[in-house]
Amino acid sequence: MDVDVVVVGAGVIGCMTAHEVVTRRPGASVVVLDQDTIGSGASHRSAGLHFPRGATERVRRMAARSQDAYTALLARYPDLPVRPLPMTVVASAGRAAELRAAYLPSARLRPVPGPPDDRVLLPPGTAAWQGDGCQYADVSALTQLLARRLRGRVAFHEGVRVTGVHPGERAVEVVLSTGRTLTAKRALLAPGPWLAAPAWQALVAPLGARVKKIVAMHVDVPPRDGDHAIVFHDEDAFLLPLHHRGHWLFSYTCPEWDVDPRTVTEGVSARNLAEARAVLGRYAPALVGDCVSGRVFCDAYGPAHEPLVSALDPHGRLVFAGAAGGSGYRLAPALAAEAADLLDPAPPAQEAQR
Repeated sequence: MDVDVVVVGAGVIGCMTAHEVVTRRPGASVVVLDQDTIGSGASHRSAGLHFPRGATERVRRMAARSQDAYTALLARYPDLPVRPLPMTVVASAGRAAELRAAYLPSARLRPVPGPPDDRVLLPPGTAAWQGDGCQYADVSALTQLLARRLRGRVAFHEGVRVTGVHPGERAVEVVLSTGRTLTAKRALLAPGPWLAAPAWQALVAPLGARVKKIVAMHVDVPPRDGDHAIVFHDEDAFLLPLHHRGHWLFSYTCPEWDVDPRTVTEGVSARNLAEARAVLGRYAPALVGDCVSGRVFCDAYGPAHEPLVSALDPHGRLVFAGAAGGSGYRLAPALAAEAADLLDPAPPAQEAQR
């Protein structure tokens, strides 16, 4: 047996799971693999917004668990690139009860006259609430920093593609593009939107996850100290002040499904720009002219609009974690904890007897 755990995917979910595994079992041998570099792919393009909300009870539990975990991580690693933000939520006035059900009690939503930024308007029939518990991160930088902290306890192999994954009764064989085959007690697939990779496509297909395009526009206006993240609840969109980059980001719900992560990065299309401006123009017409470019990628979505954490084989040796629907950063600690539960189901003494 080469290692205890192989993690395929060095994005925020994969690295967070590696951290969870070695925190629970300091002596475990863990290898993290990525076809690119640490924190690339979806993590590199992530908005990194966390707010205490969930469309379902399970997602709300995961959001609460992740919020507590990020608080603990920041206490342990104060240099993590995570920035707390005030938050304003805008929604139809008649949806107040729905809004309060979706947000955690820790958000402490309270009515306010309107967003603090005079460039953001309240259309007729809408209302605003201020809330707590919002933060955002440079997800790629955070993932790389976390990996740096893990080195010495976890091995990272970058630029190595997985060409085969073969779970068995007692181990998982992971075949690499370098010609090497790793044998592990258990393995985690955290592939982000690369669901159709030949090495695991057939294993993942029964989960029913799909891949959707994600577009976040860059609004070329410098944020000010104290600017709020502004969440447009009805449209599932938000404005986020990216202080570390010096501009705002506007994320809206792009309706393009079943895209390919290898080709989806061809750029913001005229259709994307028009869709984004139509939503932004309803609330912030003064910013539309500065919304001209952005970032394009994709993510996997579970069939019930909840993340997926599941064993993929009858023996529980191969685990999938992901399909977080654009909330990989927001829910990563909870996903990592659920994945670690499946990767380490027995105490060390019991495992050694198998």
